[in-house]
Amino acid sequence: PDRCPGQDIHPRHICKRLIMALISSNRQIAKNTIFLYLRMFVTIVVNLYAVKVVWSALGVDDYGIYNLVGGIVVMFAFLNNAMIASSQRFISFEIGTGNQEKLQQVFAISVTIHVTLAIIILILTETVGLWFLNEKLNIPDSRMSAANWVYQFSIISFIANVISVPYNACIVAHEHMKVFGYLGVLEVMFKLAIVFLLMVIPFDKLVTYAALVLGVSIIMRIIYGIYCSRNFQECQYSFKTDRKLIRSMFSFAGWSFLGNIGFSVRDQGLNIVVNLFFNVAVNAAKSIANQIGYVINGFYQNFQMALNPQITKRYAAGETASMIDLVFSGCKYSVFLMMIMVVPLIASADQILHIWLGNIAPYTVGFMQLTLLLSLIDSITGPVTTALQATGRIMKFQILISIIMTLNLPIAWIWLTFHDDPYIVLFVSIITSIIAVITRLLLLHNIVPYSYHICFNNVIFPIIFSLVGVSSIGWLTYQFFPKTFLWLILYGCTSVVCSSIIIYILGLNHKEKTSVRAILKSNLDKLFNNTTV
Repeated sequence: PDRCPGQDIHPRHICKRLIMALISSNRQIAKNTIFLYLRMFVTIVVNLYAVKVVWSALGVDDYGIYNLVGGIVVMFAFLNNAMIASSQRFISFEIGTGNQEKLQQVFAISVTIHVTLAIIILILTETVGLWFLNEKLNIPDSRMSAANWVYQFSIISFIANVISVPYNACIVAHEHMKVFGYLGVLEVMFKLAIVFLLMVIPFDKLVTYAALVLGVSIIMRIIYGIYCSRNFQECQYSFKTDRKLIRSMFSFAGWSFLGNIGFSVRDQGLNIVVNLFFNVAVNAAKSIANQIGYVINGFYQNFQMALNPQITKRYAAGETASMIDLVFSGCKYSVFLMMIMVVPLIASADQILHIWLGNIAPYTVGFMQLTLLLSLIDSITGPVTTALQATGRIMKFQILISIIMTLNLPIAWIWLTFHDDPYIVLFVSIITSIIAVITRLLLLHNIVPYSYHICFNNVIFPIIFSLVGVSSIGWLTYQFFPKTFLWLILYGCTSVVCSSIIIYILGLNHKEKTSVRAILKSNLDKLFNNTTV
C-alpha cells in the first residue's frame, strides 16, 4: 500500500482493503458471467435451429459422416488442448503477478509453440489420420470422396483454431468477457448464414457445409488476432526465446498432454468404436446427443470461464484459503445450474427430439439422456482442475486422470464384443467420470489442504440432497402434463421454478440463503419503486 515512511497501517484498514478487493473480484466474476450467458443464450437458439436444418439438409448418414470424420481430426486435439491449459495458466498467472515483461514473453512463446503444434498436427492428420479414414472406418463407398473433402476442410479449420489459442487465452485471462461474448455471437451469426446458404446452394451439401465452416473459422481467427493486437500490449508478436520459461511451459503442457489423451479417447475415440461396431446412422444419433450436450454444457462452462482466472490469480497472490472457497462455490453452483436444465430435459427427451427434429435415428433418445447425465457429473470438475493447474503441480493429477479416461476405450470395446448395445459406451463414461471427480478432490487436498468436513457439508451433501429432490419432483411432474408443445413449455417453466426452490431449501447454507434473500429484496424494491414513480 502507498503510505508515508514510518506510517503504520491499522489491521482494521488492511482487513477493509482485503474485503473490498474480494468484493471487487466477485463483482467482476458476476459481470463476466452475465456477458457470457447472453452470448450463450444466442448461441443456444442459433445452434438448435442450425442443427435442425443441417440434419434435414444432410440426412442421417451424411450427418453421421460429417461428425465422424471431423472427430478423427479432433482426436489429435490432445496435442493442442495441453497447450491451451498451459497458455491460459501462465498468462493468467503473470497477470496476477503484474510482471508485464514476463507476460509478453509468455505470449510470444505460446504463439511460437502453437504454430509448431499446428505443423505437427497437419503431418499426423495427413498420414495416420488419412490412412485410418480410408482403410478402417465404416463409410459407404458412394460417400467416401465427400468424406475425404470434409476431412481436408476439417484439418484446415482445426489448424486455424489451434493458432488462435494464445489470443483467446489473453481475452479470457484479461477477463474481457464482454468482447468474448460479442465475438461468440458474431460467430454463431456466421453459422446461421451457413445454414441459409446450405438450403439454396445446389452442390453436394456435405462438402459445401464443411467448406463454409472452414471459412467461418478463418474469419474468426483474423478477428481475434486484430482485437488482441490492438487492445493487449503483450499481443505484439516477436520471436522470443527463454529456455527456462519454455521448459516450464512444456513441462506443464507435457503432463496436461497425458490428461488430454484420456479425454480425446473418451469424447472422440468412443465415436470411432461405435462406428466400428455399428454404422453411421448410430454415429448420427450419438452426434445429435453430443450437440445437445455441448449446448447445455455452456450453462456451467460460461460460469466457470468467468471464474477460472480469479482462481489462478488468487493462488498467484498467495490467497489459498480464498481460492478454495471459490473452488467449492464454483463446483456447487455449476452443478446447480446444470441440474435446473438437465433434469427436465432427461424426463422429456423423447418429446423434445420429435418436436425438434421430427424423424430421429434409433438410440437418439437414450444417447441424449445419458449424455446429459454425463454432463451433469462433469460440471463439478472445472474449478477443481483449474485450482490444480494453478499450483503447477500437475504430474500425478494428469497421469491418474489420463489412465482413468483412457480406460473408457478398452472397457467399452470388450463390453461391446459380448453385448450388442451402443449405450454401453456412455455407461462406461459415466462410471469413469465419477471416479475422476473423486480423484481430483483427493489430489487437490494433498496439494492445497482443505477440510473434508467442509467439503462434504458445503458441497457434496447439498448436491446429493438437491439432486434427489429435483429429480423426483421433475420426473413426477412430467407424468401429469399432457404431451403437447404448449404443455411442454409450461412443464419446463414449472420445473425450473420447483428446482430453484428445492435447491434453495436443500442446497444453500444459511449465509447463502441470506444473500439470495437480500438480492431478491433489493431487486423487488427497485421494481416497485420504479413502478410507483
